[in-house]
Amino acid sequence: MTMRRELTFLLALWKANLLSAMEYRAAFISQVIGMMLNNAVYFAFWVIFFDRFQEVRGWGLDEMLLLFAVVAVSFGLGVYLFGNVMRIAEAIANGRLDYYLSLPRPVLLHLLASRSIASGFGDFLYGLICFAVAGRWTPDAVARFVVGSLLSMIVFLSFLILVQSLAFWMGSATLVSAQAANALLTFSLYPITLFDGTAKFLLFTILPAAFIGAVPAEFVRTFSWSTLAHLLLAASLLLALAVALFQRGMRRYESGSAIQVQV
Repeated sequence: MTMRRELTFLLALWKANLLSAMEYRAAFISQVIGMMLNNAVYFAFWVIFFDRFQEVRGWGLDEMLLLFAVVAVSFGLGVYLFGNVMRIAEAIANGRLDYYLSLPRPVLLHLLASRSIASGFGDFLYGLICFAVAGRWTPDAVARFVVGSLLSMIVFLSFLILVQSLAFWMGSATLVSAQAANALLTFSLYPITLFDGTAKFLLFTILPAAFIGAVPAEFVRTFSWSTLAHLLLAASLLLALAVALFQRGMRRYESGSAIQVQV
């Protein structure tokens, strides 16, 4: 019953965000198209690269299409549905959690879903296009793509919550969280086979970029119970750590006397 109530609440927030975006349709559409063009220009580098070198350590253009598809869909869907994940540190530092504390709803969930980033929908659409171009439209591949993208999104959101929750102790973690998000996205868009030793270890642990791009992309390519188990474990562990750290930080939170302010 509680889960159904929270789901209804989430759907209401997403509907409100969509209606708000539709008030300025031209701006919404321009952001979506702009992000799709931005992604296309970025991916053009890999098209040129693989036109000259057919593959690099087992990765070719088709594999890169799947990698971009997973990352774009997971990132786009994450920031579109939970847009405030990019501004948690700012809300904490400015004492703007008061609004969410004043309502009988889970603070973290309400904070994340109360804002939508329109350009994320452009990433989402671009990811779907990449998946379509990759030509893996079998039912099982589509199912693996959906599962892999959702788990990738959980890893992405959880990592950002973890990093930005440091603002409870640091006072301001906006710069650190921005750099961490950029690094996470940058490294998630590279084949994991390009890295060895310490770098590869870091991409599976401290900066879990592998679980956002390479691992779910490999899962889409070929089903493997071990790959699925690794994805589930990483997503579950990071989500649990993120929620626990945020809740721990809430005990240290100091009101900013901004109870009327909504972010």
